[in-house]
Amino acid sequence: MRFVRTIPPPVLLALGLILLFAAAQLGQVWSPAFAATAQQAAAGNGASGSGRTEAILVAEVLLLLVTGRLLGEVMQRLGQPSLMGALLAGIILGPSLFGWLWPEAQHFLFPKNEAQKGMIDGLSQIGILMLLLLTGMETDLRLVKKSGTAAIAVALCGIAFPFACGFLLGQFGPAILFGTGSRLVPSLFLGTALSISSVKIVAMVVREMNFMRRALGQLIVTTAIMEDTCGWVIIAITFGIASGGTGGGGLDWLNLVKSVGGVALFLLFCFTAGRWLVFSAIRWVNDNFRSDFPVITAILVIMGTLAEMTHLLGVRTVLGAFMAGVLIGESPILTGHIQTQLRGMITALFMPVFFGMSGLAADLTILKDWNLAGLTVLLVVIASIGKFSGAFFGALLGRLNWREGIALGCAMNARGSTEVIVASIGLSMGALSQTLYTMIVTMALITTMAMPPMLRWSLAGLPISKEEETRIAREAIDTKGFLPRLERLLLAADESRVGRMAARLAGLIAGARGMPVTLLKLESDGHFRPDEEKEHKAKDQPPAHAEETGSKDETHKEMTGAQSRTKSPEDLKSDPLAKEVKAGAKASAAKMIADDAEPDPEKVHLTARIPVDAPEEVVKDEARKGYDLMFIGLDHSVEPDGGFVPQIDQLAAGFEGPLMVLANAGEKALRSTGSILVPVNGSAQSRRAAEIAFAIARATGVRVETLFVSQTDGQTRTRLREERVLKDMAELGQRYDVPVITRISQRAAPAGAILTEAKRGFSMVVMGVSARPGEELFFGNTATAVLREWKAPILILAS
Repeated sequence: MRFVRTIPPPVLLALGLILLFAAAQLGQVWSPAFAATAQQAAAGNGASGSGRTEAILVAEVLLLLVTGRLLGEVMQRLGQPSLMGALLAGIILGPSLFGWLWPEAQHFLFPKNEAQKGMIDGLSQIGILMLLLLTGMETDLRLVKKSGTAAIAVALCGIAFPFACGFLLGQFGPAILFGTGSRLVPSLFLGTALSISSVKIVAMVVREMNFMRRALGQLIVTTAIMEDTCGWVIIAITFGIASGGTGGGGLDWLNLVKSVGGVALFLLFCFTAGRWLVFSAIRWVNDNFRSDFPVITAILVIMGTLAEMTHLLGVRTVLGAFMAGVLIGESPILTGHIQTQLRGMITALFMPVFFGMSGLAADLTILKDWNLAGLTVLLVVIASIGKFSGAFFGALLGRLNWREGIALGCAMNARGSTEVIVASIGLSMGALSQTLYTMIVTMALITTMAMPPMLRWSLAGLPISKEEETRIAREAIDTKGFLPRLERLLLAADESRVGRMAARLAGLIAGARGMPVTLLKLESDGHFRPDEEKEHKAKDQPPAHAEETGSKDETHKEMTGAQSRTKSPEDLKSDPLAKEVKAGAKASAAKMIADDAEPDPEKVHLTARIPVDAPEEVVKDEARKGYDLMFIGLDHSVEPDGGFVPQIDQLAAGFEGPLMVLANAGEKALRSTGSILVPVNGSAQSRRAAEIAFAIARATGVRVETLFVSQTDGQTRTRLREERVLKDMAELGQRYDVPVITRISQRAAPAGAILTEAKRGFSMVVMGVSARPGEELFFGNTATAVLREWKAPILILAS
């Protein structure tokens, strides 16, 4: 009993499932009744009267999930890609081990019955599309756009060399692998399988070694992206050739032209009208649907639509799924939260099922034949030499040194998931034999597991340049930063001077990172009721004489959401607040914060909405769509005692994330002659405020000073802590390329010290504060005193 307690629960679960179904198999053998059940499942909706078919499907999925997760954990702790655990799980549960040791139980759990097998095969095929969707979403085209001749040379040679090796092996290899018929399609599949690198695995190792910000690390990932993308295009064309063959073993040139032309037209559509359609669809769904996870549904629909398009063009659906991921990944409305939701579903369910089924299809017992074992070793050697020599020669053509060429050759030799998908497609369409498929899977497994230690060895000790040191230091600062994590901004403003200044500041903040902005346009009292909207609501308003009417209205509002009207693109062109946002974005985009981003003010997608219901209800409804920051800019927003007016309290009550409020206005704060004062005390809130100030200063050229209000009598230890805070401010300013003056005040009341310093000629104060509990916005006595006394612009950032 003590021994059992030491076994991890997931292992016990997997063993229990195997023993349970093995016992069931021993108790009742395959019967005609089960065959009839399977036929009913095939003829009907997949459900059987006894439920046995569904039970076996659930057991198959459970075994693949548990075993894949356990082995993935082991692989990751050994410094290997975790997805290799799912592939190994399939190999272990398949004929290679489980079926070899206990064939009856293995056949019971994974029967060859077509109806039963078709159920999990269908789930596996959906898994292929989902994996390629995720691969496309993680494909960073910005790196490709920035790539120089070195990346192009490495990618072209890295594809051409191993592809030629695989194609020649297919044309002149032994008949035991390729048969006696036409070898064109198997040779194309083999060449493609040998030539593509796995972006996931390459990026994982590069990121693990902190090489992602180094020039060579970016070159490695960029090359893998280019090879991966070209590989899926080649697969699509190969599938077109295979599906439209003449049947006599010759090449149908007309069909080849159709396939190439269809792929070219599809890619042209994707990067022109398709890009706009995908962006617009995701944004429209996100802005108008109120049910749970509408963007996830839109992403899946887009993936299915593009996959069907490629099928109608006569090429493989995988190209459509991959390109859907690429376009979705570039969508500005796609937040990290949405990506995490989708990635979790794919990684937890579809990935282990697909790779597990891929492992099940491989039968490593064929390697008992020394001839086949020798051919497998030869395949691994040819694949490694072809990929390594191609990448190395391409690096030399790109004028890299030999050490960098070795690192590129080691990195590009990782195949993993990509080759398994290619081989699975080839097996499913009959282009690859079972033996050749097993050899390719073995080759992918060996080269993938060999790559991480080889790449770590080749990258270790490479000298680092000063430019790379700066890039790494900036990345370290960004990991602690506030602005780099922002993805969407919600702006509630009126057309007053304060509102227009808030819109300009919102554009300055959003433009540096290409953040989408949603503008809620309000009147100066915090409300907006166009006459036509009021009349429309008056017609539909139920009588208020019954007490239950109010409760019904509230229930209806909870189900339908607060109403607002979206302004058309034509109206945005003349809207003064929209003009301010765009102007700020344009100024900020000229001096991007992100090193790898491109200055493009149009990346800031602006949506303007006019509340029909109470603005606070509209804010609450909008907040569900995933905003990282809310910015409020209303005229007369501060009471004489330093508190905020009720409209500000009501708007802020519907938003739970970070909040910014602008009080007062002043044009000088947005000009290069202006200056910003940032009080700091070492807290996370004050550091965030400093980031906001530096982002504004970078775009406008204003001067920034950080003030530490000392509360000590000058003790050495405490003064050192204060100096460390100001040193952090100096480093943060350097990150944003903004010169900063740091100052420590004499011991005084914080509000008095801030106001005394601000009156020395500063045009704006930016303060980071924390909200106190209560229904009204209250940020402490210091912030209240400054708001009461300071009549120039003051920007409050609260968390």
